[in-house]
Amino acid sequence: MSNKFSFFKQLDEMDCGPTCLRMVAAHYGKSISGEILREKAFITREGVNVGGISQAAEAIGLQSLVIHSTYQMLAEEVPLPAIVHWRERHFVVVYKIDKKYIFIADPAFGLIKYTKDEFVKGWITQSGPIKEEDEGILLLLEPTVEFHEEDHESENKDNFKFLIPFIRPYRKLIYQLIIGLFIGSVIQLILPFLTQSIVDIGISQSNINFINLVLIGQLILFFAQTTTTAIRSWLLLHVTSRINISLLGNFLIKLMKLPIAFFDTKSTGDLLQRIQDNARIQNFLSTASLNILFSALNILVFGAVLLYYSTAIFLVFLCCTVTNFIWVYSFMRKRAALDYKRFDQASGNQSSTMQLLNGMQEIKLNNSEKRRRWEWELIQVKLFKLSIKSLTLNQLQDIGGGFVMQLMGFLVTYLAAKEVIAGNFTLGAMLSIQYIIGQLNAPVTSFTGFIQSYQDARISLERLGEIHNKTNEAGLHEDELDVLPPSKEITFNDVSFRYGSATSPLVLDHISLTIPEGKVTAIVGASGSGKTTLLKLILKFYNPTGGVIEVGKQNINNFNSDFWRKNVGVVMQEGYLFADTIARNITESDSDGILNKDKLLKSAQIANIEEFIENLPKGYKTRVGSSGIGVSGGQRQRIFIARAIYKDAAYLLFDEATSSLDANNEKVIMERLEQYYTNRTVVVVAHRLSTVINADQIIVMEKGRIIEQGNHFELSKLKGAYYTLIKNQLELGQ
Repeated sequence: MSNKFSFFKQLDEMDCGPTCLRMVAAHYGKSISGEILREKAFITREGVNVGGISQAAEAIGLQSLVIHSTYQMLAEEVPLPAIVHWRERHFVVVYKIDKKYIFIADPAFGLIKYTKDEFVKGWITQSGPIKEEDEGILLLLEPTVEFHEEDHESENKDNFKFLIPFIRPYRKLIYQLIIGLFIGSVIQLILPFLTQSIVDIGISQSNINFINLVLIGQLILFFAQTTTTAIRSWLLLHVTSRINISLLGNFLIKLMKLPIAFFDTKSTGDLLQRIQDNARIQNFLSTASLNILFSALNILVFGAVLLYYSTAIFLVFLCCTVTNFIWVYSFMRKRAALDYKRFDQASGNQSSTMQLLNGMQEIKLNNSEKRRRWEWELIQVKLFKLSIKSLTLNQLQDIGGGFVMQLMGFLVTYLAAKEVIAGNFTLGAMLSIQYIIGQLNAPVTSFTGFIQSYQDARISLERLGEIHNKTNEAGLHEDELDVLPPSKEITFNDVSFRYGSATSPLVLDHISLTIPEGKVTAIVGASGSGKTTLLKLILKFYNPTGGVIEVGKQNINNFNSDFWRKNVGVVMQEGYLFADTIARNITESDSDGILNKDKLLKSAQIANIEEFIENLPKGYKTRVGSSGIGVSGGQRQRIFIARAIYKDAAYLLFDEATSSLDANNEKVIMERLEQYYTNRTVVVVAHRLSTVINADQIIVMEKGRIIEQGNHFELSKLKGAYYTLIKNQLELGQ
């Protein structure tokens, strides 16, 4: 067991739970991959719940217990480390408690200590004053024998190996960069000696020709240095830009190969962050790494020259530099803590401002202007206080650092002047030393920035590595099927499914169902009954938790995912309209970009949108989406229907495909679709009676189970759930 608590930073906004568990496992001596813990905790884009963390802990051999605890129980009885639910939206690890402070590891920030009052306010969140008997949520964890015996995959500690394949093609250019750095350092080394020679020889001997010669030499060196720097900058830009394009291109290629279930675990912000990570890595490779290499060379070269001139002056420089570095570094954690708190408040400020702008209609309707403005002003007060603290800290750091560097300058000048008076130094040597000290200040300062840049790059590489280590959806097995079987019926054999961990409720509960080939199957039921989830299982978005789905006599998992979806035309509730032309939106399934005009016109005609398109000035070339004209909900749905029809697939899945259409449009489209359905296997999820009444079979679902099955006439005769559903619709219609 480690004496120093092991800290890991969470990779994204919702990764706090698995990261806390990773820290606890490391504390007990096991280095476990964060990816394994994320999978075992069933992380989603909303994060994880305490039950998911508990299940993951049990899976790796940690005994877990979720309790509600008072602060006194936590401080006196609970074995540490333990995971606490923080501010009702986050998880942190409490790893030590003493008489004054509670020490926590916050995966979003780092190791922090809180006073009792500060900690209790974050842990036990409630309105009004907090009492001694009030309780917070606590997850207790202790290792079992299995924890030490089981062999888990450890995390990859050398994330920078990930970059090697991207850097290898540019080895020659990188060698040229290093040579350029070396030449620049040599030129820098020569300059102080030239300055010394001007003073000691040229000026002292009144030799203007010598001065002219040295100045010409300096001018040549200056041009050589400028040329070397320009070439080096161009090479660096070329190399890092190519590496960045390769990194980003490979990232997007990998992203598109991942199963759709992966995107349920990541928010759009998380994925955008990973794209920004590529830019952060490029910055590290281009700026930080080169600067630190150049700085290291300069420190070695100028440090050696300074040591050659005077051991005493070198020791003064070394002591003051180390003192300044320690002084600046001592503020980094405090600055990071303030930055963390400011980021937290700035996030709330952005949300509050967006609410003010986007919710203006509701604010005006409910006369809540003062309430919302006061909320915004309260956040501004908190931000102002944090800004004052940050400014004070910056001033203290700058004053202290400035004092140390001024003191160094004073001491160096004093020692150098003393040596000149004693006859040990020439005046030129003194000026040369002053020049060297000036040249050494910048490289030393860059080391502090490099540490932060290195930490950022390491986290970015870990985030990118998480994506690249995921298993691709297609091509998992060499024997994947890419031909549809003779029988195309779809059969659910005792299929169950849940989102999340084993503690989450079943969304589909032991479903057995046959979707006949060439027939229309309608699925109806209340919201949340599992209708859309059933379609997503057919589309291979997820694997069933239990049971098997078969196409013909083949397990659906045996089919190549790309091939299977190529044979399924789909309209989902949350369809997406691309910022592109109407034609390209409808023909999205033509990945090679070759448009079939006859199919396009037929699709638009069946979807009853051809008249709307042809009346537009640019017709099918009209741009829609975020960069084009606005379209109504009904027009969007008709474009989605046309997109599904254009695919000309053997299977059609419609999820509330006509919910935004008016009665006339729906009637026309349904009549045209009935002809198109011939010899196709169709599954329709709908609420409207007009959409399902002519289906060959109707499935009625409730709470993840099938409660009725038959055609419209048979189910109406039963006078059960389906009968009640259509009766309510008819009454509402009247």
